[in-house]
Amino acid sequence: MAVGRGAPKGGRDMHLQRRQFLRLTAAAITAPVLSRVASAQAYPSQSVRLVVGFPAGGPVDIAARVIAPWLAERLGQPFVVDNQPGESGNSATRSVVRAASDGYTLLICGPVNTINTTLFKDLDFNFGRDIVPVASLWRVPLVIEVHPSVPVRTLPELISYAKTNPGKLRVGFAGHGTPQHVGIELFRMMAGVELTLVPYLGSTPALADLLAGSVHAMFDPMPSSIAHIKSGKLIPLAVTTPVRSAGLPEVPAAADSVPGYEAGSWFGIVAPKGTPSNVVQKLNKEVNAAFENAGIRARLSELGATAIPGSSTQFGAFIAQETEKYAGVIRTAKIATK
Repeated sequence: MAVGRGAPKGGRDMHLQRRQFLRLTAAAITAPVLSRVASAQAYPSQSVRLVVGFPAGGPVDIAARVIAPWLAERLGQPFVVDNQPGESGNSATRSVVRAASDGYTLLICGPVNTINTTLFKDLDFNFGRDIVPVASLWRVPLVIEVHPSVPVRTLPELISYAKTNPGKLRVGFAGHGTPQHVGIELFRMMAGVELTLVPYLGSTPALADLLAGSVHAMFDPMPSSIAHIKSGKLIPLAVTTPVRSAGLPEVPAAADSVPGYEAGSWFGIVAPKGTPSNVVQKLNKEVNAAFENAGIRARLSELGATAIPGSSTQFGAFIAQETEKYAGVIRTAKIATK
């Protein structure tokens, strides 16, 4: 009996069907990956949201509105500031970590995010784990300032007044877990004074009440207060950097009166975990390019801010360092949410 050449027709059909199935399966698996890579390479092809966890007009919002036009101009798409105040910034952070990891939802972050990691015990997200560092922006000092009606004009006078009138000074601040909150608590502990802390949703409403005299003092990031200080509406007593700030060179450092005291704020951009690395690097490159621009440098000088250039990896290391630092401060000062 002659033996036919090749496999039986039914076997060949099954083999062809199996090969076709494997090709279709491979295509189904690789298509989203290729689409994502292509999308990342074309980024941005639509508007990008910069989410801010505090009201408009505050220091975090100011940071967003300084960098947004620059990124829009450089990358050819609108960068829209989206204010989502609430929960001391946790509400906005939660919305970003749960957003699509495509680079179109970013968070303007700061010390509040690294503070909240320790301060809030039952958060349903982990800032360090659930985000990708994109770029650091700049740092600013806090300004210890009072309403003109308060009978003090120097930080030693404030300390003396607070000790003579325990609890009388009402100090507004931008919510639990903010650098202002931690800075006040640390000052209260190191200076040995009793103050009444008054929390707000952000710096903007706190500052409005300070200007109206409803609260007596604030430890506010310089960008949101500097115009009111220069117009004489608020009295600056000290900056919280170890040395004087170029933004207010005539104002002494708080450490001159309270040795070792230091506080401040900084800003940066993060994205949801899983955001493509080339999107992160494109954004990081353009942020760093901003620091070489004369207009951006002039604006930062007006705000009393110091640029923090660097890679996304360096920013990630900085976030980890800040988280560890504030965990120590919170434990030492026994700071808790109320």
